[in-house]
Amino acid sequence: MTRLTVTKTPKCYVGGAFIRSESGRVRAWADVKGNFFANFPLCSRKDVRNAVEVAAKAGSAWASRSGYNRGQILYRLAEMLEPRAEEMAQALQLSGFSPEEAMREVNATIERIVHYAGWTDKYQSLLGSVNPVASPHFNFTVMEAIGIVGVISADESPLLGMMSQILPVIASGNSVVALASEKHPYPAILLGEMLATSDLPGGVVNLLTGDRSEMLPTFATHEHIRGISAFVRQQDQITLEQGAASSVKRVKCYSVLDWYSEEAQGLYWIRDFIESKTTWHPIES
Repeated sequence: MTRLTVTKTPKCYVGGAFIRSESGRVRAWADVKGNFFANFPLCSRKDVRNAVEVAAKAGSAWASRSGYNRGQILYRLAEMLEPRAEEMAQALQLSGFSPEEAMREVNATIERIVHYAGWTDKYQSLLGSVNPVASPHFNFTVMEAIGIVGVISADESPLLGMMSQILPVIASGNSVVALASEKHPYPAILLGEMLATSDLPGGVVNLLTGDRSEMLPTFATHEHIRGISAFVRQQDQITLEQGAASSVKRVKCYSVLDWYSEEAQGLYWIRDFIESKTTWHPIES
């Protein structure tokens, strides 16, 4: 007896749970051959606001962890992706990647996770400082997370590009609300399933799917989102920058980038979404 195929029901990953859009809307998505694959949630502006609330609750505890502990947790995420590399590569192939290209992107993503796992307990010593002052004070500067960062991921690199934006943000203790690739959302859905079984606390990374044009204004104007990392067209960049001006948030936009290059990783990606805190401690004579 032939049984019916159980069609996958993709859900977004928010607060450590799998959710449908609050609107109940979906979009039918077909693979590169034009065959129906699944209905993906069309998240709304309210979904963005809900995800921000969850990220805010998780953010303080995540930021208070030691850099060493955050590094352990990120390394564990690489461990989770490693045995499921073939499954993730197949997800990329549905979007038109060749088997070789798909596996290259997965392997590069694993290496990038390990790269930032190694930075979590080192960036402070390189970006912070002890400052000489002309008064009887001990003056030093440390780096702190800015809070919640919105990530608008690249369509062309739905896994490596998205993780290259997320990892430097969470490495320093920020939490993330990320909008997955509009054209190729499935790798983000599969990544959410891996995050759910990793040691990363729920709410630190929240993954949404849907139309950019509908949700970008909310990302730009939401006052609790303190920074945006976006891979967007020029018109979308203008929308983000104009909206961000009213809430005074940082915006880093990218248009063309080789995600496999050394320029797509490193200390300065972490620096983009942290702030300095300087302390003056009096010295008794």
